[in-house]
Amino acid sequence: MELLKKLMDKINADGIVLTDLKNIRYFTGFTGSSALCFYTKKEAFFITDFRYKEQSENEIKGWEIIIEKKKFNALKKLIKKLKLKKIAFESTISFEHLEILKKFKVKLSPIKKEILKLREIKTAGEIERIKKAIKLAEDGFLKIKEMIRPGVMERDIAVELEYRMKKLGSGRLPFEVIVASGENSALPHARSSMRKLQPNDIVLIDWGAEAEGYYSDMTRTFLIKGNNSEEKRKIYRIVKEAQERAIRTIRPGVTTREIDRAARQYIEGKGYGKSFGHSTGHGVGLDIHELPTISISGKERLKPGMVFTVEPGIYLSGMGGVRIEDMVLVTDRGVEVLTNLPKELEEL
Repeated sequence: MELLKKLMDKINADGIVLTDLKNIRYFTGFTGSSALCFYTKKEAFFITDFRYKEQSENEIKGWEIIIEKKKFNALKKLIKKLKLKKIAFESTISFEHLEILKKFKVKLSPIKKEILKLREIKTAGEIERIKKAIKLAEDGFLKIKEMIRPGVMERDIAVELEYRMKKLGSGRLPFEVIVASGENSALPHARSSMRKLQPNDIVLIDWGAEAEGYYSDMTRTFLIKGNNSEEKRKIYRIVKEAQERAIRTIRPGVTTREIDRAARQYIEGKGYGKSFGHSTGHGVGLDIHELPTISISGKERLKPGMVFTVEPGIYLSGMGGVRIEDMVLVTDRGVEVLTNLPKELEEL
């Protein structure tokens, strides 16, 4: 609430309407699927319907709970009663709800990045939840690692990994598990298919878990035993070194651009610059992609408490791709790598 109060002073608004459920969870602790929050400088209102009456009473403290089937009707009454003139709202709001807001006869001010910036620095509690999500993902992977062998379908590995993570306690996964083998691994965001792993394949696995609303995200790349080309091993070594250079760059005050540049320049120097087309990383928390963004155009300076991925890659059409992804925490003195799985090239 203190963060919201400071934000309202900054944007000079009388109230803030929250409709994004991730933001609502961040500010209230509510884990349901239907709610609206309205915060003023003096009062805080949480509006939901009858289905979540008991849940909201158990989860939320410090907000006045209003049970109303038509949540925007309740919001309209509050704005009129409090005689407010300028209301900030999230720019991710639906068109339908925006049209309703426009009828309230108040000045509307869209915000998005301002809210996301508040979530960018993780508290100790958030970091613990992220570490739990990482452990769930890593433990789940170790239980299915033996499946990475010739004759096993990509989709079977992906489904089994999802099952293992959920059996260990993961909630909803942040994204579909990616298992991409052979030429499929050259697609940065491939989808697990019916293709069976074959000797000499590159196998790229990208996955994550969820713990108390917070996500993890990691990628490892393997080779299936066979007559593998030296180029596959070469690009693996290049990606691994590029990632290590980027991680060594991380400390408070460094710009996100400098991290991206550390990885990108090394890959470019080895002749594979055109085969690395995505950013080097992204923030992770209640969303799988949030601030900060680790890209060549990034100007933001790192601060302690930021959590993000470092994931350079090289993708060669027809042969396959390599990506190595870890999650890191910016500390007062530098960086803590949160993911723990080994990164030496394994031929399984």
